Amino acid sequence: MDENKQAQQYEYKAEMKKLLGIIIHSLYTHPEVFLRELISNASDALNKVRFRELTEKNITDAGTELKITIQVDSKQKTFSIEDTGIGMTEAELINNIGTIARSGTLEFLKDSKEKQKSLEEDLIGKFGVGFYSTFMVANEVVVETRSAEPDSKGYRWSSCGEGSFTIEEIDRKARGTKIYFTLKKDHEEFAEEYKIRSTIEKYSNFADFPIFLAKEKVNKVEALWRKKPQDMKEDELNEFYKFISNDFEEPFGHLPVSVEGSVVSFKALLFIPKNPPTDLFRVYEEKGLSLYSNKILIQNDCKELLPMYLRFVKGVVDTIDLPLNVSREVTQSSPLLSKIRSILTSKILGFFDEWSKKDKDKYLIFYKNFGTMLKAALNEDFENRDKIIDLFRFETSLKGKGEYVSLADYVSGMKPDQKDIYYISGENRGELERNPNLEYFRKKGIEVIFLTTPADIFTVPSLGEYDKKPLKSVEKSDIDMDPADKIEKPENELSKSLVGLFKDVLKGKVQDVVISKRLVDSPVTLVTAKDGMDREMEKMLKAMNRGGDIPASKRVMEVNAEHPLIKNLSRLYMGDSSSPLVKKCMVQLYEGALLIEGSLPSSADFVARMNEIIQEATK
Repeated sequence: MDENKQAQQYEYKAEMKKLLGIIIHSLYTHPEVFLRELISNASDALNKVRFRELTEKNITDAGTELKITIQVDSKQKTFSIEDTGIGMTEAELINNIGTIARSGTLEFLKDSKEKQKSLEEDLIGKFGVGFYSTFMVANEVVVETRSAEPDSKGYRWSSCGEGSFTIEEIDRKARGTKIYFTLKKDHEEFAEEYKIRSTIEKYSNFADFPIFLAKEKVNKVEALWRKKPQDMKEDELNEFYKFISNDFEEPFGHLPVSVEGSVVSFKALLFIPKNPPTDLFRVYEEKGLSLYSNKILIQNDCKELLPMYLRFVKGVVDTIDLPLNVSREVTQSSPLLSKIRSILTSKILGFFDEWSKKDKDKYLIFYKNFGTMLKAALNEDFENRDKIIDLFRFETSLKGKGEYVSLADYVSGMKPDQKDIYYISGENRGELERNPNLEYFRKKGIEVIFLTTPADIFTVPSLGEYDKKPLKSVEKSDIDMDPADKIEKPENELSKSLVGLFKDVLKGKVQDVVISKRLVDSPVTLVTAKDGMDREMEKMLKAMNRGGDIPASKRVMEVNAEHPLIKNLSRLYMGDSSSPLVKKCMVQLYEGALLIEGSLPSSADFVARMNEIIQEATK
């Protein structure tokens, strides 16, 4: 080797050793990311030379296959990665990997101390130091490279990642860069092919260029999100979904997203699973969207990309606009990330809305599986509250079982003089259809929404109103029926006296007893006082052990003065105002109302009293 080829030693700047210590020992969480970083750098170099070949003819090794080759030796515990990319000149070696302490770094470090911030936070998005992650797994790293520049020379860079590095001219024929080293004892697993293969499949499966290991291409899955939607084939989409989600079934639907904007640009491919998680309350723990930068995985489960209620959506997001920290492991808190989240949320909700209009049957299947998640969004996503409410669907009193309407559908079908939206809650449709409080509305043909799921019962009352129309429970004592539609019931002195006896007999059990204007076929019903809690809500809170300190709300009993049974009681009462049978019947009517709504405390007492009444009636 002649004099001009002698290795030259370069000293790192003063803060370099400290900076390397941070990178090597504390910045990266998982040692395996060194491989991701090296593949990412190689992909960047290949992309650059591909562009040069399109614009220039006079470059070194024009037409060479663009690829990445990895070799490991499990016996010698060595690792190497080589690309046929743009390569580096001597000046670029010094500037690109010889000094990460560029202009302003020292000031950042000093400023960091003064502000008592972590170096990890201060370096976010500032310096490309992924190459130095190799020092987590190696004591000494060697780089051999030759630039694509015409008449370029080969160079070797080497360093132990401490105080200095050396550069020497070498006789390298091929354009590109090769990095190699012997692995530290704690990380010798990276000399095994299986470990390299699994790491590539995890982080770099969608890299632009082929990655070869032991002469076999490892990255076999195509970055499908880069294709135009019309070019995506159904079988490709199904297999891609299974790959990223580990789901055995095909997706229920997919949504490609491409955004080219002045603020942020990104591509995404999103999937709706066919089935919800077995435990909806743990859906937030499931893997959601993966974040990529130029097809290289940055974060396997980026929770910042979607609101919690959409965590069941699977897929990938790929952007080069988002600032990342030096390790690429944690995304920087950035308005760009918030912008991506906002766009994705809007696109997904719009996708569901389009389903609901163009394919109602498919949307209902989706809604039955994931509607609970949408309802949970009301207290989470105020920006999209109206869009989410429009996605709700309900069974109603005027529709057959299995038929659903939106609130917009309900409003369009309201009676001309109807001012309110009515609902009733219970455990199932059968129970609700037998509820006496529905009788007036059924007789008048007024639609009532059925709330039969815990999510409905918690959510709908909290809406307050929809389209400027109040939502009201038909079980409230103060429900305001239009005067023209009220079923007028006479309140003579006898019925008033009977109501007075009801109050005495049921004292302590009900808050009040009144003549009903809503009952048609039933003798009595129980309703919730004006300020009382809905009975289904109260039951659920107690079942969840959240209502232990909530006293049971007193109910209001309404009596149908025109019902034959009540008329018979009136005649008995008129004949004997102290009749024990009349009082027994009043208690039995009250408990019968409890039985209908599913809150009878003792069926044994109810049956025993019923037998006494029958015995009395059959003397």
